[in-house]
Amino acid sequence: MKQQPYVCRTLHSRTPQELVLRTCFSEVACILGIILCFELTGGGVSHALDWVPTDQEMQKYRKSWNPLSNGPIFISGVDIHPKGQFTFHPFLFSQISEKQFGNDLTTKSTSSPVHSYQIAPVVTMAYGLTSHFELNVGLSGSFWWANSSAQFNQGKGGPWTTDSGLGDTQVYLKYRPIIQDPDGWRPSITTFNMIVLPTSRWVTGSESPPGGFAPLGRLPASRFGSLTWTEGVMFRKNLQPFRVSGGVFYSYHLPGSDAGETTYPADIINTRLIVEHIFNDKRGLGYNLEFVGFHGLPWRADGKDINVGGRHGFNSLGVQPTIQYRLGEHWVGAVGCLFTVAGQNTLGAIYPNFSIYYYWSQTGKVIMR
Repeated sequence: MKQQPYVCRTLHSRTPQELVLRTCFSEVACILGIILCFELTGGGVSHALDWVPTDQEMQKYRKSWNPLSNGPIFISGVDIHPKGQFTFHPFLFSQISEKQFGNDLTTKSTSSPVHSYQIAPVVTMAYGLTSHFELNVGLSGSFWWANSSAQFNQGKGGPWTTDSGLGDTQVYLKYRPIIQDPDGWRPSITTFNMIVLPTSRWVTGSESPPGGFAPLGRLPASRFGSLTWTEGVMFRKNLQPFRVSGGVFYSYHLPGSDAGETTYPADIINTRLIVEHIFNDKRGLGYNLEFVGFHGLPWRADGKDINVGGRHGFNSLGVQPTIQYRLGEHWVGAVGCLFTVAGQNTLGAIYPNFSIYYYWSQTGKVIMR
């Protein structure tokens, strides 16, 4: 393809693809900039080169302020379980989609010709393999209903389309090469590597929900029923009484097959930025503001042309208020609702959800990650 010379243009003259990329990379740059600032101001560059926290750094962090609580709903725990500690973590994510966004990135949505409703129960399990590695597995279900709003508005009723079955399965490994310094600005930095197995298609033949994605949830979203590889980087910093965490994740969908034709879905970028305020340490009582970005790119990492789903990119930005509370010595929970505040070439939706954690430790004493 012949390259075009760079021309300065106004915001209104930019293409939808450019707006997607500008917003996506602005969020990525913001998150990576925060990480870099933490590293530089905290003198963490020399520690970053070690790639393994020292025992002294580990003990210093473990003795610092970090009350047991649910934490964010929309990002996996950034810090790592102590060796031998385990969590069982059921969620219920849902989606109500009755609006849609057009070709321009905007806060204004219009009524969608199809109204859809989803429920996705999810269970994740995490185990501390070592002080630096954590193994996780996520299992899910898929239940959705959709109808034609146009037929209902015309007084013709209209059939419901519905499907239920097994969702996709996630297996992911987290590694924390840098642990936060309670006395400085250095955050914890954790790498995230996940493979999504399309058990929805392999086991129960579950149909893809409207829009092609399960409700947004704790794990980076990928196209429903696609074999996917995701890599990411996360950070977290405790600043009593606040905790700040975030991450950026890139998902590559391996080529699939539909009716004998090879399919090439677009790559995906997920971004997360969360601020927690804990105002009762003993009860783990606090609230979160969770900012969620979900971006479909107009390309694939392997250079193949996209031939399924959104081919010109999409963009979804949302914010969720969350309340979290400690339910007992080993149990914590949280409830919230994610609201789509801006979008482009995507559904406008809300996502009610809740989370429960059960902590178990070989020592009997639960330690907050």
